[in-house]
Amino acid sequence: MTKQGFSVDPFIGCEPTELREQAGLAATWWSPKPQIGNTHPGAGYPFGMVSACAYSGAYPTGYGRFDLATEGVPAALFDSQLASGFTHFQQSGTGAIRKYYNYLRVTPMLDPLDQLGTRWPLHREQAAPGWYAARLGDPAAGAGGIGCELTVGPTSAVHRYTFPAHQQARIVIDFSHGGLTIPYGVTTPLRSHLEVVDATAAAGEIVVEGVPLAAYLDCSAEDWRCQLWYDRRRMPGGTRLDFDAIRPTTLRPFGVIFSGPAEAGRAVELRIGFSLRGIERAEQNLHRDVGVRAGAYADRRAQTEQVWADHLGRVRTESGDPDRDTVFDTALYHSLIKPCVAIDESPWSGEDGPFAFDLCTMWDIYRTQLPLIATIAPERAVEIARALVTVAVEEGNFPIGYRMARGADRFSRQGSALAHTFLAELSVSGVSGIDWELALTMMATDLRRDVGEEFLRHGVAEPITHTLDLAYGYYCTARVAERVGDNSLARELLGYAGRWRNAFDPDGQLLRASTFYEGTRWNYSFRLLHEMSGRIALAGGEHRFVRLLDRFFGFGGRPVRAPGVDPGPEELAAGYRLGRFQGLNNEPDMDAPWAYTYAGRPDRTAEIVRAAVAYRFGTGRGGLPGNDDSGGLSSWYVWAALGLFPVAGQDLFLLHAPQVAYARLDLAGTEVTVEVTDPQPPDPEGATRQIAAVHWRGRPLPQTWLTGADLRRGGTLRIELSEQPTGWGRDVRPPDAFTPTRR
Repeated sequence: MTKQGFSVDPFIGCEPTELREQAGLAATWWSPKPQIGNTHPGAGYPFGMVSACAYSGAYPTGYGRFDLATEGVPAALFDSQLASGFTHFQQSGTGAIRKYYNYLRVTPMLDPLDQLGTRWPLHREQAAPGWYAARLGDPAAGAGGIGCELTVGPTSAVHRYTFPAHQQARIVIDFSHGGLTIPYGVTTPLRSHLEVVDATAAAGEIVVEGVPLAAYLDCSAEDWRCQLWYDRRRMPGGTRLDFDAIRPTTLRPFGVIFSGPAEAGRAVELRIGFSLRGIERAEQNLHRDVGVRAGAYADRRAQTEQVWADHLGRVRTESGDPDRDTVFDTALYHSLIKPCVAIDESPWSGEDGPFAFDLCTMWDIYRTQLPLIATIAPERAVEIARALVTVAVEEGNFPIGYRMARGADRFSRQGSALAHTFLAELSVSGVSGIDWELALTMMATDLRRDVGEEFLRHGVAEPITHTLDLAYGYYCTARVAERVGDNSLARELLGYAGRWRNAFDPDGQLLRASTFYEGTRWNYSFRLLHEMSGRIALAGGEHRFVRLLDRFFGFGGRPVRAPGVDPGPEELAAGYRLGRFQGLNNEPDMDAPWAYTYAGRPDRTAEIVRAAVAYRFGTGRGGLPGNDDSGGLSSWYVWAALGLFPVAGQDLFLLHAPQVAYARLDLAGTEVTVEVTDPQPPDPEGATRQIAAVHWRGRPLPQTWLTGADLRRGGTLRIELSEQPTGWGRDVRPPDAFTPTRR
């Protein structure tokens, strides 16, 4: 019943949001953050170390036309797509991160070396998982420019350039290049070493952001020459170039050039192996991933396409709407790009073992993307978890974010104890391959760091959202303690898990006044906790809780206008005063629609999910409502469409009306199918589809949830939909994960 092939469009999210006109409930939501996906269409590998894409210097991936924006619609830097070459290591959908990569810019040229850095027209772009192609140069000149194709392996990239006839074609690799061309966006290497290996090969290493990035390069054109260059001048006869200290004020560009004659239509391949542990390993990675033989590009592309097919094939759906199929497949694709899992590549430990980067950031991905990876790719989840524990051991803290740069990111305003949620999820699910004794030690220690001491001493931590984070972190750590059999520690930890109550006003309706990261207390007051029955009782009971949710989600509210280009402080302040759901434009309230389920109103959840799927996601370059944030947003869409939503850290899945007619999930060897009776696509003009009845493995299921253990045993979930609520889910409530004890 599933469709044949995949409908991935890597261009979705590359430009400012351009969706159908907002109407109904969706028109009442307010979007404070940048209205652009910040994705790029470059070649990537599932959870791979390397990506490659056209480079213009635009924010934040190096690809595209737009400037930095922290609110509203970003301003355009260029009127059309331009590129000065092709770079490696891009973020995926992130916001202001200040570590922008884009290392080793590769530029195919017919112009003199003096013209390096020129932005040429980029046209006839194409992309698919693991592959990107375009033509670089004036489309009206000659053969329409240089044909450019890129593919990647786990630790490698292969470029193939097709030149028009020219006596001196060139492929120029700039080792000194990095970052973006926006203010304060340039990255400068601190040290470097380059060498010519032979007529068709070169190698080099730069130290940038504290990371030693090594590359081994091999060119397929045996009649070309390999040379070093410095300050846009060739170095005839020079075979080594070393810099012990580089300052931004004294930097002159440098790198490697391969050059020679090109017949019309001649394709030249450049193969690059990367490593964070030296040139020798970079060469080994190149040989393992690609080899140095003719036709390596075609072989590598085919292998990468197959790996993508294997990963995307773990979730197959049919919606009855080709556009929605494209949105779903692309969302799944975006969910599987990051984090980068680079086993044996840690540049600091000096030993083989777990290493991962581009956890950007835990605040963005811990509720939706990491549970998705744990569900359909548990082997990858284990690798990420082991890497997190290693970071905690070596650096003293679990990271909030971690990139290809020395030291974990410290975003104290975002959240606390977020890695604990992911580790608890894996612990409860029963996966192996993690040293749980060590993980528990680091989790318990980490809870006392930073604002954790304030939490222990006073029962609260500021900003007040950290109180919720830490209380949940204590619950999650207790789950791991139970797994290793330390019940005494588990009881001690659970004594602090009930302190989530201290975060709320005396009337229990909303969080106490505080500062809030990218939101208001409304956006944080309805997150899914480990004691939802207590949360609802604190608000005055289910009726009052639902009324609060209705106000937050805009039921009966007037339409609002989203910020435009360069919004002013008064406009933003007025929007924040609405206290309104951010409509998937940002992370703080992504799980809030399912709070209704705990109050016996899954019909309300269905209305919100239907409106979000119908109005907030679409095809085309403007098809995302906000930053994709390494797949955090896209993975929300995957769960929303499937009719399952994970309660992160609890190994619990809440049911809601699916947005697809059929789905098949491969859960590490077991299979779950979702079959929908009377399915309707999320038509904005149509009625919300409600769950009328559910059958799981052939038996009626009156409850609104499945445990992870039950789901992983496999089976068929048959969901019957209707236009009006039937009462399904009104008489049962999802279980609390936690029974309070006072401390």
